[in-house]
Amino acid sequence: MKNKVLVLVSLFFLIACGSSNDEKKADNKVLSFSNFDEMKSEFIEDLWKLNPIWASYEGYHKYDDQLPIPNAERRKAQLDFASKWDQQLQTVDEGSLANNDRIDYRLMEDYIEEIAFNINEYRSYEWNPASYNLGGTFFQVLNYRQSSLEERMNALNSKLDHVPAYYAAAKENIDRPTKIHTELAIAQLKGSIGVFEGNLIDSLVKSKVDVAIKESITKKVEVAVVSINDYIEFLEELYETLDSTNSRSFRIGKELFEKKFAYDIQSSFTAEEIFEIAVEEKSILHENMARVADLLWEDYFPGQERPGRNLDLIRMVIDEASKDHVHRDSFITAIRQQIPQLEEFIRQNDLLDLDPDKPLVVRETPKYMQGFAGASISAPGPYDKDAETYYNVTPLDHYSEEEAESYLREYNTYVLQILNIHEAIPGHYTQLVYANESPSLIKNILGNGAMIEGWAVYTEKMMLEAGYGGDQMEMGLMYYKWNLRTVCNTILDYGVHINNFTEEDAMQLLMKEAFQEQAEATGKWRRARLSQVQLCSYFTGYHEIRQLRDKIMELDGDQFSLKEFHKEFLSYGSAPVKYIAELMLEAREGKMGS
Repeated sequence: MKNKVLVLVSLFFLIACGSSNDEKKADNKVLSFSNFDEMKSEFIEDLWKLNPIWASYEGYHKYDDQLPIPNAERRKAQLDFASKWDQQLQTVDEGSLANNDRIDYRLMEDYIEEIAFNINEYRSYEWNPASYNLGGTFFQVLNYRQSSLEERMNALNSKLDHVPAYYAAAKENIDRPTKIHTELAIAQLKGSIGVFEGNLIDSLVKSKVDVAIKESITKKVEVAVVSINDYIEFLEELYETLDSTNSRSFRIGKELFEKKFAYDIQSSFTAEEIFEIAVEEKSILHENMARVADLLWEDYFPGQERPGRNLDLIRMVIDEASKDHVHRDSFITAIRQQIPQLEEFIRQNDLLDLDPDKPLVVRETPKYMQGFAGASISAPGPYDKDAETYYNVTPLDHYSEEEAESYLREYNTYVLQILNIHEAIPGHYTQLVYANESPSLIKNILGNGAMIEGWAVYTEKMMLEAGYGGDQMEMGLMYYKWNLRTVCNTILDYGVHINNFTEEDAMQLLMKEAFQEQAEATGKWRRARLSQVQLCSYFTGYHEIRQLRDKIMELDGDQFSLKEFHKEFLSYGSAPVKYIAELMLEAREGKMGS
């Protein structure tokens, strides 16, 4: 899971609810710009003034001393921002813009439209208590190594002033929350306290700020922790009372799901269309898996009669092959060891240029981020592109022996390699390095999750097509299983929120039809209730990228180069695939016409 857009799901809510302390009423006067680049620069600066938390995550630390306060005034300021920039964009002749600027124009337009949807219709600031988690917000400032530790401490000294007001506003906002989001909030907020009492205080001790500042920060941290604990207690008391009469369903329904899909995924397909394509793809994968499982049968069940049903045949072979996995204590170590192997394969097969100077750090997922995804990437923003990229891996120490065995069978020797392709090389990590080199800040800042996730899924199949895994049929079988998970993510997401899937329905899909282990299926059922639309991003982006590559191969003919396709595709940053496809196809039509 890519975290620049996705793993930091809570960041989305902080952006939607937050407000700078010195907010001013929006000035809707239409401004005059000499060119579109100048307009984009002003838009971005305006965006950061309004969203200092988001700015910090992107590596823009001018407003690190500010803490967003989630309140009605903030939401009005967001709507004023949208109105102001909608008027500004109306002064631009989109048809006169260069191709890259045309994408930027549309991304700005899409973002502006989504603001009103999030505030007036989606309204997650009311029903998702987990959106008010400041652990990552303070960690981003602490982790900014381009400024001195003393500068960071001074910024945090100001930021800490507003933690009590922040959580007071959060309590005011909560109205009939969902039970599962309340449960997540309690767990994550308890973990976030470690950022304040641990990371922040440890950094304070190491700093050279004067004694008065140290005493001030120490006292403010104590007050901040009290505020967080007060919010936790508020949620714990509320949680005990939540039932069908005073809480909301985690299902958002068809109308909201389709709208959110359109804004978040920005696909050429509707949610219903991509759901139907995924259902068809599931059948195709089952046929492919049955063929490979049949070839492997004698290796695992010599002399035994094959079962009559294909699903039983697939399940039995997968169950045996999945016994090949690392020890629970070696899980993170095994991931670290595989990264250089993937890099070497990319170089030997000339699939893509890799930057050896961009560090990737495999680490345990921080406590304040745990509870949502087992693995994710936390990438630096475009302003801090040389900072470390973190590959977050949640340790298995919270699992019982039975649960750990189930998890490790899911992430067996073969699947673990595919996971690393997806998350790291040449998946999320590589794509985000390229995105940070894009000359367009807009494409990076307003990056599209479906493109990001779709690229990671695309690279899994691309690597196997290039020969990764050699002649191991188990790798092919496990790839199909892994890809089936991507397909079933879409079916589950749509099924939960629109078709009212029960837990029994979800387990049938995930365990019986997608061959997932109990621990994985249980985690995915939880995630489908905590998120909306995001699980569709993997298959949607992948499907559109595959369609584009096939079309480019057809148009380029003998001149087609896989490496050049990858470089050209990634050069557009994290723009929606439909916009990238439009420009790549236009470029070829222009050559054909010349």
